Amino acid sequence: MKNMFQLQQLVTESANPASSGLSAMSIAEQIDLMNAENQKAVLCLESQTRQIERVIEKTSEALQGGGRLVYMGAGTSGMIGLMDALECPPTFGVPEGVVIGLLAGKDHAFSNADVEDSRELGKQDLEAIGLNAGDIVIGLAASGRTPYVLGGLAFAQEIGASTAAVVCNPDTPIARLCPDTIEAVAGPEVLTGSTRLKAGTATKLVVNMISTLSMVRLGKVYKNYMVDVQLANEKLIERGVHIVCETTGFSKEKAKETLVAAHGHVKSAVVMGMASCTLPEAERYLAQAGGSIDALLRQKDMR
Repeated sequence: MKNMFQLQQLVTESANPASSGLSAMSIAEQIDLMNAENQKAVLCLESQTRQIERVIEKTSEALQGGGRLVYMGAGTSGMIGLMDALECPPTFGVPEGVVIGLLAGKDHAFSNADVEDSRELGKQDLEAIGLNAGDIVIGLAASGRTPYVLGGLAFAQEIGASTAAVVCNPDTPIARLCPDTIEAVAGPEVLTGSTRLKAGTATKLVVNMISTLSMVRLGKVYKNYMVDVQLANEKLIERGVHIVCETTGFSKEKAKETLVAAHGHVKSAVVMGMASCTLPEAERYLAQAGGSIDALLRQKDMR
């Protein structure tokens, strides 16, 4: 009963007075209510700017040093981390395995609930991927108390890896274990305890910032363009052509020709257009600038 009592004290488990009449509302009223409540998932992050900044700094440092970004969580939180990990290779051109999402129960012959409640299995999942001191582990747990995440974070700290977390309640066990915890507290859910709603939205917003802005710091973005995007389908090929056009002033046909000459690498094609150079020269310039077009422009007057 003690654990149940503690659970009911969480903001994310509390009943929301604004939605106490949810089942009797019209659909229009329900939609208006959810829209109003969803705004809180955005607004709650305003107080967390410095914490989010710190986590982005730590993440980009780990990635720049050859480490990996590892998300771990259960349920909705874990699925958000897994989804972000799957999207990073095509969006930013990072190799598979640089960003990893560990979802409690995904690789075990147990129910998700059993794994979520096991600190040891959180540790084992990190051991299975060969976690090392150069990596960063970001725990995702709306409650802030998920044993699977606590076990993983504790193990990561033991071996010297960087750690951070995203939770949706204040003053949680995870925050006490991990100083770099982002507290995305959006308030009670419209549907009591259903943290796939506002808590999930707030967590997704934070994860978007962490991965996107870390990749910006790694030079994977120029201006607001994904210059390391993988041209894996027709839509992405068209996007690559558009990026080259917008950043070089080339016509569509010239941009296509340059992309072909760059073997489909958008960033190299952009530099080839800016510097009027060959692919080997563009690759050399980028290597000297750490892969960043912005750094390259600071070194050379190419415009």
